[in-house]
Amino acid sequence: MSLTFCNVHLTGQPQRVVYVSGALMKDLKLSGKKSVRLRLGGELFPATLKPIKKTGNHLYLTSGVHKKMKIPNAGGIHLRSQDGEVQIGPLIGILSDGPITSATNPFGSRTGFIKQLLRYGSKKSYIFAFTPKNIHWENETVHGYFLNEAGRFIRKTVPLPDVVYNRLPSRRAETTTPINQLRERFIRRKIPFFNWSFFNKADIYRLLDRDPVASRHVPESIMNPTPEQIKELLHSHSLIYYKPNNGSLGHGIYRLSYIAKSGYYARYRKGSKNALLRFSSFGSLMRTLQARHGSALRGYVAQQGIRLIEIDGCPIDFRFHMHKNGKNQWVVVGIGAKKSGKGSVTTHLKNGGSLLTPEQALSRAFGARGEEVLRHAKSAAISLAEAIESQQQHLIGELGFDIGIDKEEKIWMFEANAKPGRSIFKHPSLRSEGKASVEHILEHCLYLSKFRRREGS
Repeated sequence: MSLTFCNVHLTGQPQRVVYVSGALMKDLKLSGKKSVRLRLGGELFPATLKPIKKTGNHLYLTSGVHKKMKIPNAGGIHLRSQDGEVQIGPLIGILSDGPITSATNPFGSRTGFIKQLLRYGSKKSYIFAFTPKNIHWENETVHGYFLNEAGRFIRKTVPLPDVVYNRLPSRRAETTTPINQLRERFIRRKIPFFNWSFFNKADIYRLLDRDPVASRHVPESIMNPTPEQIKELLHSHSLIYYKPNNGSLGHGIYRLSYIAKSGYYARYRKGSKNALLRFSSFGSLMRTLQARHGSALRGYVAQQGIRLIEIDGCPIDFRFHMHKNGKNQWVVVGIGAKKSGKGSVTTHLKNGGSLLTPEQALSRAFGARGEEVLRHAKSAAISLAEAIESQQQHLIGELGFDIGIDKEEKIWMFEANAKPGRSIFKHPSLRSEGKASVEHILEHCLYLSKFRRREGS
């Protein structure tokens, strides 16, 4: 296999001929051949091959070739040559959804992020975004959204892509039959598809429990706990979190605490405010929870509370944004330290939290030891990512961890997100990490589509 980068030129000549510069002929090991099989995504096309005298790597595709193959545009692109076939690409698809009536904002709140991916990715690939409705399975094409030079969306029809990055925004939509069928159709065609779906908290805690290294970083957690189990956990740790199994953004979370001779307390978010209730008995606390969430209290997790490091009396936790890189290795790309708002159950920014850099937070909490604590936390995050991946049957290329550090410097993982939000990258000090995040997504797409040279190849 050979990989090279070249300039693709689209001509108006009607014949099915591919003109290749001498240097490129040599790079692709095509010297002496009269024909070539070209591939773009799922489209394979035979054409006559003619060498031309021109310095540099140049590929000229006549209209009889590029229109049939649905080549999106001219410009710099990778070529992958193997077994007499030359693949142009990669052709990268970003799967999302949004308001179908908007031409300028077709992916809702994700449009800005998707534009960022397309803008950067177009320098080294054919990259487009699409929704489930844009796929035409009968002829294996996608009517996708590309970016033009002016930064506006234009629609083009292309073959099925070489790799799909899944950013479908809705947990509910991902469990529907059509979306399940869509994913399976990509897999049957051997098209890498990452990330498969949102995580279920209970599943993540269960699989991490099987790993002796990763399990050290997970607080004691009970799925679908009985009232008796909640009481036992609360009396054992004095502080627990009671949260929905499929929740996100801190919705529906209770911070339950027990203080001897004082009673039981439940802190939670009510509308746009933080609320605190006191109960004289455990029974009255449970009756309130059952009244709100049903007598069976199914679909919830009770988790040991951790006394986190604090700044100004407010707990701090950390969002670790993890990516697979171009060598298929897990790396920490961005870290945001989240300081909770006064009286808040969580550190979510929408609940009054604020964002700091990890260096700011850890230097205030640990002084000169802050750098070493951060190194330990990064190492733990990579171990956690590797443990989750090893237990998954589907591809993961990105993870978000909510990680806490206690005053004894122990590292704790509270949440793992398969499709982490990007709010931490809005911090002025983390903008370069936001750019690095985009670069890692695209580098991993190159790896999965085999347009990145692999070790030993």
